[in-house]
Amino acid sequence: MVAEESYAAGETRTALLTDTIGENLAATVRRFPDRDALVDRTAGRHWTYRELAADVDALALGLLELGIGKGDRVGVWSPNRSEWVLTQYATARIGAILVTVNPAYRTHELEYVLNQAGVRMLVAAPTHKTSDYARMIAETRPRCPGLEHVALFGSPDWEALLRSGRDADPAPLERVARTLRADEPVNIQYTSGTTGSPKGATLSHRNILNNGYFVGELCGYTEADRICIPVPFYHCFGMVMGNLAATSHGACMVIPAPSFEPKATLEAVEAERCTSLYGVPTMFIAELADEDLDSYDLSTLRTGILAGSSCPIEVMKQVIDRMGMGEVTICYGMTETSPVSAQTRADDPLELRVATVGRVHPHLELKVVDPDGGRTVPRGTPGELCTRGYSVMLGYWEQPEKTAEAIDSDGWMHTGDLAVMDDNGYVGITGRIKDLVIRGGENISPREIEEFLYTHPDILDVQVIGVPDERMGEEVMAWIRLREGAAPLTADSLREFCTGRLAHYKIPRYVHLTDEFPMTVTGKVRKVEMRTAAIGLLGLREGDAE
Repeated sequence: MVAEESYAAGETRTALLTDTIGENLAATVRRFPDRDALVDRTAGRHWTYRELAADVDALALGLLELGIGKGDRVGVWSPNRSEWVLTQYATARIGAILVTVNPAYRTHELEYVLNQAGVRMLVAAPTHKTSDYARMIAETRPRCPGLEHVALFGSPDWEALLRSGRDADPAPLERVARTLRADEPVNIQYTSGTTGSPKGATLSHRNILNNGYFVGELCGYTEADRICIPVPFYHCFGMVMGNLAATSHGACMVIPAPSFEPKATLEAVEAERCTSLYGVPTMFIAELADEDLDSYDLSTLRTGILAGSSCPIEVMKQVIDRMGMGEVTICYGMTETSPVSAQTRADDPLELRVATVGRVHPHLELKVVDPDGGRTVPRGTPGELCTRGYSVMLGYWEQPEKTAEAIDSDGWMHTGDLAVMDDNGYVGITGRIKDLVIRGGENISPREIEEFLYTHPDILDVQVIGVPDERMGEEVMAWIRLREGAAPLTADSLREFCTGRLAHYKIPRYVHLTDEFPMTVTGKVRKVEMRTAAIGLLGLREGDAE
C-alpha cells in the first residue's frame, strides 16, 4: 500500500471574512459599544469599544488632514502603548500602509526601513529604556528624503494631530473607507533574516484580519475574553494574534507594560481578570520563576498562546498546573504567512501540545516536501514545510526577486523549517534547515538535544548551536541559563549527565553559561549571533569547518 502524502487542508465550515479591518472594527463597535476594548496599564487608561472607535477615527481624520491617504506608508516605532493600537486601526481606516519598525532598531536599520518602504510619516515613542527614539529620528531624518512628517507620542505634534481630527468633518473618512478593498496592502513587517538586509513582508487586510480571527476562533474567544498581550505589537504575534483576534471577537486587549516584565504581566492578569495570556517560552519561563508567582490570583486564566519557538514539556506542564491555562495552545507560523499556519486545539492531549505545533489552520494547506527535489514526502518523513492559502503575503515590498525565491509558481510559501507530519495531520517542527548541526556527517537537531537538557534539574533554559570544527565539520555547543542557586555546570559534568542517555555525537562538547540569549524583539533566539559569539569565545575560526 502506498503511504499517504504529507499534505493536509484546513476545514472551511466557517467562512473567510471579506471586510476590511476598519469595517470589521465598526461591526464590533455596533455589537459591543460599552464593553472594554483596550486597557493600557502603564497609562492607567481604559477604552470601551465606542471610545476606541472615536479615538481611532480622530487619528484617521487627523492623518487625512495632514495629507496622508490610501497607499501612503506610515511608520510606527515604539514599544507597546495605546497609541500604537490607535495607529494600527487608524491607518487601516484610511487605507494607509502601516510599517512596523522593530523597537530594538538603531539608526542604520531605521534609515534602511524608512527609505526602502518609502515612509512618508513616522509616529514614535520619544524614548524607552535606553532607546532615545527622538534623538535617533533627528539624526536619521536628513538621510530620509521621503519622510515628510514625524509625530512623537504625547508631543504637541501628536496632540495637534488628534485635535485636528476631532474637529474635522467626518465625511472624507467615510468616502475613503468606501474605496478600500480587503485584498489591498495594509501592513509591511520587516523580517529579521539571518543574512542580508531585512525584507518587508507586505500583508493585506484579508491576510491579517482572517488570521487573527481564526486564531481567536481556535482559542474559543468571545466578547467575555480579556487578552493579556506582553508580546510586541510590532510583530504579528502582538498586532494580529493579539489585537485583531480581540477586536474581531469583541474581546479586550490588555497592555501590561511597554515591554515584557514578568511581574507587570502577572499583575495585569490579576488586576484585569484576564482569561488569556500570550508569550514565547522564555516569557513563561520568567513568569514561572517569579518568587511571588503563587501569590497572584490567576484563577481567571483559561487559555493563551505559546509561540515563537518550541516549548519544553516541563514548561507547558507548569503553565497548565501552576497558571491554570488548561486550554493553552501552540501556534506556528511566520511573518510572511500573517503569521499562523498551524495551531493545536484546546482539547489536544498535552503530548501533542509540546511534540507538535498542531494541525493546519482553517482555509489553509500544508505539505512537507523533499528540500532538494520538491516532491511531497510520505507521512512520517521529514522535509521542508510549505503553506498555501489566504494567509500568504502579497510579497516582499518592491523585491520581486526575493518574493519569487520564497513563494513558488503554485503559490506555496517555502518556510525553511524542517517538519514531519504524522498520520493524523499533526506537524512537528524539528528545526530550521540552516540550523541543523552536521557533525561528522551526522545531521543533529538542536531541538532534540535542548529537550533532553531541559530534564537536568539545574538548567532553567538552554539553546544548542553548532560551532566550526576542523576535524568533524561542526561540534555541538550548549548555551545554558542555570536556575538560581544552582552550582556551576561544566562541560565534563554535563557530559556525565548525558552519557548513556544521549547518543555520543549529540553530547555537547562545549558549554557556555549565560544570563541571557541574544534575542529578536519577538522573543526568538538569534542563533546566528550565538554562533558568531561562540567562535570568539572558543578561539575558533569560521573556516575551521571547511
